[in-house]
Amino acid sequence: MTMSSIKIECVLLENCLCGESPVWEEASNSLLFVDIPAKKVCRWDSLSKQVQRVTVDASVSSVALRQSGGYVATIGTKFCTLNWEDQSVTVLATVDKDKKNNRFNDGKVDPAGRYFAGTMAEETAPAILEQHQGSLYSLFPDHHVEKYFDKVNISNGLDWSLDHKIFYYIDSLSYSVDAFDYELQTGKICNRRSVYRLEKEEQIPDGMCIDADGKLWVACYNGGRVIRLDPETGKRLQTVKLPVDKTTSCCFGGKDYSEMYVTCARYGMDPEWLIRQPEAGGIFKITGLGVKGIPPYPYAG
Repeated sequence: MTMSSIKIECVLLENCLCGESPVWEEASNSLLFVDIPAKKVCRWDSLSKQVQRVTVDASVSSVALRQSGGYVATIGTKFCTLNWEDQSVTVLATVDKDKKNNRFNDGKVDPAGRYFAGTMAEETAPAILEQHQGSLYSLFPDHHVEKYFDKVNISNGLDWSLDHKIFYYIDSLSYSVDAFDYELQTGKICNRRSVYRLEKEEQIPDGMCIDADGKLWVACYNGGRVIRLDPETGKRLQTVKLPVDKTTSCCFGGKDYSEMYVTCARYGMDPEWLIRQPEAGGIFKITGLGVKGIPPYPYAG
């Protein structure tokens, strides 16, 4: 079998300080993503190539589709709804009320429509922060919140196995991709174990998504790459390098979910570094991977 020719292009020069949480919205042929410190949720129309942006009142770390229309987002330490038409935000729940320096980080909706998201202490510089301040939470469709565990450093990538029996999760500073037994009916998780430990040149594991073959794709912050892992064997299957170092997250989208979209950051890069990597903070599209993704799940509340 011949390797398909992989093509990587910057489709949007957005100059995100910290682009994150890419989500494909099939209904509008658009890619949603956030710029965390810029407090922006963005929607890039893949047909018109236009971008719409909504600015909110605090760091916005993840966005997801909502079954009843519009979106949900994690803003500061709040789970919120976002109405795109009038740009209004409604708070559904607040977490970490005792930790004034915390904020949410990555989040994603599970196959039953719960919105999983974790917190972290605010960084003083990239990946420099007070340790073990974060927790992992889930917002249920009835708007109640459950806390799974605490002592998290940087709560990051998350996804679920295709049979909905395993939850995959990254705490960036553990340099590991972890798995839990997962119960679809209740949303309960247990039996944490590592399925992949990152190698030195892969740097810091950040966002993650699963493909239609059940393999995991992890964006490596400071590593300038996405890697494809087999969570059953613990082996790395593929490395795709990008022309930017601070790759943050990835998702599948486009026609039949056959394209991969990758977000990245420019926060913490000096002028000389930015001259070398002018597309830092942009949105990248990778085609020719020869594998498809699965549609994102919408929040059910």
